[in-house]
Amino acid sequence: MRVHFVALLLVYASGSGEVAGAKESRFVCTAVPAGADLSCPVETTNRVQSTSPQEEELRNTIIQLRETILQQKETIVSQQGTIKELNSKLARCEAEAKSRGSARRKDYSKNTMGDLPRDPIETVEQLGKTMQSLKDRLGNLEQMRTNTSGGPFPSELRDLLKRRLSDLESQLLTRVAELEDEKSQLYNETTAHRQRTENTLNSLLERITELEKSNNAFKSPEDFKVSLPLRTNYLYGRIKKSLPEMYAFTVCMWLKSSASPGIGTPFSYGVPGQANEIVLIEWGNSPMELLVNDKVAQLPLSVSDGRWHHICITWTTRDGFWEAYQDGERLGTGENLAPWHPIKPGGVIILGQEQDIVGGRFDATQAFVGELSHFNMWDRVLRPIDISAMANCSAYMPGNVVPWVDANVEVFGGATKAALEICEDRLFDS
Repeated sequence: MRVHFVALLLVYASGSGEVAGAKESRFVCTAVPAGADLSCPVETTNRVQSTSPQEEELRNTIIQLRETILQQKETIVSQQGTIKELNSKLARCEAEAKSRGSARRKDYSKNTMGDLPRDPIETVEQLGKTMQSLKDRLGNLEQMRTNTSGGPFPSELRDLLKRRLSDLESQLLTRVAELEDEKSQLYNETTAHRQRTENTLNSLLERITELEKSNNAFKSPEDFKVSLPLRTNYLYGRIKKSLPEMYAFTVCMWLKSSASPGIGTPFSYGVPGQANEIVLIEWGNSPMELLVNDKVAQLPLSVSDGRWHHICITWTTRDGFWEAYQDGERLGTGENLAPWHPIKPGGVIILGQEQDIVGGRFDATQAFVGELSHFNMWDRVLRPIDISAMANCSAYMPGNVVPWVDANVEVFGGATKAALEICEDRLFDS
């Protein structure tokens, strides 16, 4: 111990002698092993100078670490904002997908007509799985950010995080674009389906309206009359149905007229090339006439007393045989009226006017004045018992070619349709 102490004192003395003249002195005590040669100088100055660069390097390293930490904190704050923004976008997409799915299911549950667009439940479920996967990935990224926020953030990890966030945002944008395309496609399909449904409903509504008009106006579709109160060339009725080619026919109707002279033309049927294919007319002081293919037969009928009368005319192409009935009784027959001539199809039936061309060019002097009802036409000759039953109101037989129904009769020029129960009205006349 003494030897060590003496050696320390010697080194101190030697050091003080070397640096005594310096303005700022440093004294360094250095242990000298026992038995060492004290004549060798101790390189204390070099030792002091060798430690200064290390301290400077450490100081610079600390400053760099502080700057790195500050930069990492700023990066974490920025990435935290990005994560929040992506979470917000993800929540909006998921909410929109759920609301769209529920709205579609609600709309489709109300739809009961036609072919429905494809069910989007599978698409919504797939979207939910994708959204959940993205949320899990966001959670992992945020957990990674939390775990690494306490220390230096390696540049490789930061770059990886940025790439993953960029990929995630790209996936979200792509998914949103796909959803928009699917939304547009579903909208187009829904629009087309809605148009088809609306067209069907409109057709049904029109049909219902027609039935309501037909059934509400009269108790039965056949319980109405057509009134033609003036002798003009513009009051008339028109049968919507035309005739097929026929080799026989029976036409029956109820008439009421007090016009003089002559009741006019109760009905006429004209075809292209022959306006007088079938005509029933009482003109001036002439008797009532039946025209077939512009050939004439006079009928022994008289109905101008202002009361309801039931009139039936039959005709067959074989020998041109015809019959005339009034109030159920056969008053006349004849033959050779346009024999072997078929009634041509596709013409126009006019009530109350005689046609000079098909469907028009009426003559007021030939117009029917009075009321007309139950105009029916068959493509055969009816039996006398059937005609008598209709005249006595004990049976009703609608025509198989032209039935008397409200929807089948149009009126023009001031002609009117009114409710009528013919049998009750006929009894009242009696």
